Amino acid sequence: MIKVDGLTKRYARNIAVDNISFEVEKGQIVGFLGPNGAGKTTTMRVLTCFLPPTSGRASVAGFDVFDQPIEVKRRIGYLPETPPLYPEMEVKEYVRYVGQLKGVPNSELDAKVNEACERCNVADVKDKLIAKLSKGYRQRVGLASSIIHNPDVLILDEPTAGLDPEQRKETLSLIRGLAGSHTIILSTHILPEVEQTCQRVIIISKGKLVATDTMENLNSRLRGAEMVAVELEPRGGDLAKETVQQRLEQVSGVSRVLFKEARGPRLFFEVESLQGRSIRADLARSIVSADWNLLELHAAGLSLEEIFLQLTGAEKAAPGGSK
Repeated sequence: MIKVDGLTKRYARNIAVDNISFEVEKGQIVGFLGPNGAGKTTTMRVLTCFLPPTSGRASVAGFDVFDQPIEVKRRIGYLPETPPLYPEMEVKEYVRYVGQLKGVPNSELDAKVNEACERCNVADVKDKLIAKLSKGYRQRVGLASSIIHNPDVLILDEPTAGLDPEQRKETLSLIRGLAGSHTIILSTHILPEVEQTCQRVIIISKGKLVATDTMENLNSRLRGAEMVAVELEPRGGDLAKETVQQRLEQVSGVSRVLFKEARGPRLFFEVESLQGRSIRADLARSIVSADWNLLELHAAGLSLEEIFLQLTGAEKAAPGGSK
């Protein structure tokens, strides 16, 4: 659906995007991440035909962004961080206006407006002036206007910026509901949002591509060893965490055991394996044979923030992530 091959964008002596290549398959939600100045915005502007590339190629829905920009624009919906709304217009009036700009036939326009408002949860305010809406509703109106023409691809730049936690939750749920019928590239500086929403991530730093993969594969690539979260409790009384830790450390293939916390009699550990070793089955057998209750045992990967920091070499992330 989206294919980028050797894309480069130069401004005088500054290289904003340096020979990056990636593909996004139809129906996926992909998180687009990078520190400030990494080249995210420039890449998105090339994909939306606002900027021509210096070299390389990019195509959207099979159309080249340099040779066929009009065809590309017909097939994308773009939501910038601050939607370009007209506050003096009613919601349905504005969405209808954008639909006309996007070439929706007049015979279909009213139905398309109603459908977009329903999908974006603004049907209850479609007769209100945009000026009287909260920021959360304005973001949803912007999203409704970006899907009015049923585009193949949605490019969303910081769609939850400035929203409160409940509004962010509603917006992310809405975006997840758009997957499948639309291919979505989501740029955000709030890393937990990417973990909750995206199937794959693309990470760039200093204009260069540093990763494009699923979270699971990135975890395996960076850690190279299995990390297992363990929750257990003794039967018939308290149990010293040191006793449990020593037993877990004796399991074949274990490289280290980290005590995380205790909640009453329940103890929580993270257990890391040696390179290339699978330890979950042996851990379970050791815990059960010690006559302890095994409450939970599952793979525990790196957080997206840890992955981001390792790949970009950043010293620390901004609150909630990095932009």
